[in-house]
Amino acid sequence: MNPFEMVVLIVAITAIASIFRAKYGVVRRNKGEDYVRPQDDAENQRLREELRTLKERVAVLERIATENDRGLSLDREIEALRNRD
Repeated sequence: MNPFEMVVLIVAITAIASIFRAKYGVVRRNKGEDYVRPQDDAENQRLREELRTLKERVAVLERIATENDRGLSLDREIEALRNRD
């Protein structure tokens, strides 16, 4: 391997390592590497809220499907869910 190929190889390895560090959120601080937690932005907060709402709805639907002994009609329960939104 000649010196030119070695320099090109070192530059390529460094570039690939930088890409991986940026992708996984590794930042160099004080001669060490730390993982940086991505900050919560508005989109993440909106998605968390939507996930919470969907989990609540699934819980209600599971309750409706498993508790038929109360005598409530399934249609009335579903309509109540639709009107809730």
